[in-house]
Amino acid sequence: MISELKKATEQKMQKSLEALKTDLAKIRTGRAHTGLLDHVQVEYYGSMVPINQVANITLIDARTIGVQTWEKPMLGKVERAIRDSDLGLNPANMGEIIRVPMPPLTEERRRDLTKVVRQEGETAKVAVRNLRRDANQHLKDAVKDKTISEDDERRTQEDIQKLTDKYVAEIDKQLAQKEQELMQI
Repeated sequence: MISELKKATEQKMQKSLEALKTDLAKIRTGRAHTGLLDHVQVEYYGSMVPINQVANITLIDARTIGVQTWEKPMLGKVERAIRDSDLGLNPANMGEIIRVPMPPLTEERRRDLTKVVRQEGETAKVAVRNLRRDANQHLKDAVKDKTISEDDERRTQEDIQKLTDKYVAEIDKQLAQKEQELMQI
């Protein structure tokens, strides 16, 4: 029971970390990367689908993304979807391919994005701490039901605290890396 609880808690903490990485990837830096357009949805024959299901997304250079649709009529829809997204990008239709240049970030915008990154990190830390609290509550209930001893509870709480510390440190590392990316000119 104890090993299952630790394993489940660690898996949930790992999912929180993965969610943070996904959220941080959506926050754009001055550099272009193909994952930036992952959450952009395009209308395709009456249903909304991710852009990568109707087009190839490539890097033309460090500051430009290239989007080449598989069907010629989709060019306009993809261009409109990118323009209407919350990314603040201005795509240019070149006939066969859509060029999406990354505008340079202003200092003020970089500071705003840093605040957003810190907020995302805090949310992830709260999620990890809530998982720790839930696991500790399960342990207390197990002691109350006399399915585990108090010594086992104390040892397991220490193990779960070590897990929590490990994931909070990993979250801090991800945040520092993203902030450094943002502040690079």
